[in-house]
Amino acid sequence: MLTQVADGVLVHQSALIENNTVVVEGRTGVLLVDPGITGDEMACLANDLRESGRPVVAGFATHPDWDHALWHAELGEAPRYGTARCAAFLQDLLAQADWQARVAEGLPPETAEDTPLDLFGRITGLPAGTEHVLWDGPRVRIVEHPAHAPGHAALLIEGRGVLVAGDMLSDVLIPMLDDARGTNDPVENYLLGLRLLESVADDVEGVVPGHGSVGGPGQARARIAQGPRLPARPAGRPHS
Repeated sequence: MLTQVADGVLVHQSALIENNTVVVEGRTGVLLVDPGITGDEMACLANDLRESGRPVVAGFATHPDWDHALWHAELGEAPRYGTARCAAFLQDLLAQADWQARVAEGLPPETAEDTPLDLFGRITGLPAGTEHVLWDGPRVRIVEHPAHAPGHAALLIEGRGVLVAGDMLSDVLIPMLDDARGTNDPVENYLLGLRLLESVADDVEGVVPGHGSVGGPGQARARIAQGPRLPARPAGRPHS
């Protein structure tokens, strides 16, 4: 079921881990952000969009975690975008012979058999520095940051005041750090991510986290203020 959260912005929430799929209406179809998570849920979403005359014309993955880079054949063959770093991480993963087994290790047992991986991770990386999603609809600003996952990006739907936060600003999950790699400082990266989200908060009237409930006016700043709680280690992202 799709729930409208702003003019031309709708959300579908999965049953198990409260993943939020975001639908943004454009001139000729919709932008689909982080569709998930089971095959039945995505097929239902595709059917709802098809019956309402809203084809998917573009997709976007906010980051490379398994539950944010899924797709279903019934959603069509629209281009699926992500940041350059997100796409590079997924390309490295998909180049490994055992990638499906590695991704499957992180799936919840309740949905493992109904999570389709055949179209997982087929993301086109946008050139570094790209400021907006390439599509025929409301301007959707890309706010890339280093918190939680490589190439993580929030999306600000300009003119609608909606921040699609990816795996940030959840009211049901504690903050989760990225893995430590080389000189990468996961804690500092997480705090930098919060600062970058705060930099656009004046333009936000509603926030859609990757998991949990949609927040209304003032909730983006309130959740950012709660962010410095001790983050946990991530779960479910295989190393590339």
